[in-house]
Amino acid sequence: MANAQKAIQERKAQLGAVIPPASSGSLSQVPQMPQGFMEDAVEKAKRAAELQARIQSQMMTSGLATTMLGLQQQQQQKVMSSSKPAPVILDAEGRIIDEATGQAIQLTQYTPTLKANIRAKRREQFKIVQEKPPEEISESKFFDERVGGKGPLRQRRGFKFHEPGKFEQIAGRMRTKAQLEKLQSEIAQAAKKTGIASAAKLATIQPKKEYRDDEIPEVEWWDSVILRGERYDCLDEETPISEDGQQEEKIIGVTHLVEHPIQMKPPAEPEKEVVIPVYLTKKERKKLRRQNRGEAQKELTEKIRLGLLPPPEPKVRMANLMRVLGTEAVQDPTKVEAHVRAQMAKRQKVHEETNAARKLTEEQRREKKMKKLKEDTSLGVHIALYRVNNLNNPAKKFKIEANCKQLFMTGIVVLYRDCNVVVVEGGPKQQKKFKRLMLRRIKWNEDNKASKDDDKDNDEKTENKCVLVWEGTAMNRSFGDIKFKACPTESFAREQFKKTGVEQYWDLAYSGAVLEAAGEDS
Repeated sequence: MANAQKAIQERKAQLGAVIPPASSGSLSQVPQMPQGFMEDAVEKAKRAAELQARIQSQMMTSGLATTMLGLQQQQQQKVMSSSKPAPVILDAEGRIIDEATGQAIQLTQYTPTLKANIRAKRREQFKIVQEKPPEEISESKFFDERVGGKGPLRQRRGFKFHEPGKFEQIAGRMRTKAQLEKLQSEIAQAAKKTGIASAAKLATIQPKKEYRDDEIPEVEWWDSVILRGERYDCLDEETPISEDGQQEEKIIGVTHLVEHPIQMKPPAEPEKEVVIPVYLTKKERKKLRRQNRGEAQKELTEKIRLGLLPPPEPKVRMANLMRVLGTEAVQDPTKVEAHVRAQMAKRQKVHEETNAARKLTEEQRREKKMKKLKEDTSLGVHIALYRVNNLNNPAKKFKIEANCKQLFMTGIVVLYRDCNVVVVEGGPKQQKKFKRLMLRRIKWNEDNKASKDDDKDNDEKTENKCVLVWEGTAMNRSFGDIKFKACPTESFAREQFKKTGVEQYWDLAYSGAVLEAAGEDS
């Protein structure tokens, strides 16, 4: 075995390989092997040494050995440097900074614990994710850069606001339609019961043949529907017998029943009954006031007795000073008098404050006055029509306009030569006040008297006056706030009333003016 080892050493030395010599103790440790196995190992070692020598010779010729050696040295230096700890560099504030970039390095990670900070951190992370471009598309091998088309974008839909009151109008129309349908069904049922439907059909019948004024028809058109024949003589003839053996009626639809039409409410009648208030006499009012005050005083006395309220101070005046205070007034009269006067001033102040608290403000007084002047015209509007011969005086125009506005009335004033028409609409109390203004308060003939004094030669001067032409009621108002319209012609004046469908007002007033002028001329 020792000889074999020596042979291997010699052979390796020949091949250029350096093998450290074996120690004395290694021989004892090497296990004994068979001779054939050792020969195979020697041959394999020889072949490996030859192959390694051949590779080194090829690398030396190509210069690759030097580069490999440099790389091995660099890797060894990196390993040595990585095994050493990195130098710690601190700035002026004591923060650890990077040697290459010079930026502060945060070794500890900050983790927020408050919910607000956690939400803020998530929001920042979400913004970073949104701003970051998608990498999957750009890095995908299926992405074609030549295609520059963008994906479909969804248009942002804006808000569509409805106009205020739209759905209220729709609901109102639906309710009105439902009420109308219900009313029509009720009328149809009532018509079937009472026979009004047949009467309504008779009213829609028109004569089939037109007759001259002097020609008398054999049967009137309203009777031709109920008669079996075409003449009135068929009433005298015998009625035929039907197939059932019953005698037919001569007049169709006429029975022994009596029709009672449905009673309808007047348009101006209120839905609720008007309750007439009961007015008490002066003696009854005093008695009622005395009883109410007595009950209030009794309740106050009970509260004082139970200790709920403190007892009131004695009501001291200068007249009953000695009787109420007695010896106290004698001991120090000056002090007692000052106390009494202070108590009187306090009572006076409380009384004035109570009155001031009950007093209405200016706005409340204005609303109270307006409520008193305004009237409910939902059941009907009272209308008055006046005719004035001459309305050129601006003072009288102002009085008419101001009173209409103060009384919250509507209407129109049409100014035309010798026929000035004033139409006002409002409630009964308003009409009463305005009627007194037009017929009594305004002196219409003052202008004529002044002109007669200035021009004594002109004896013939028409008298200016105001005439109430007509007054009545209507369901709705026809005009707005009071306005003055100057009309050069009669047709233009009539057109102002025709706009609202009340041209009969002008016809009535103008015809009266024409008749009055004709009577004066005669």
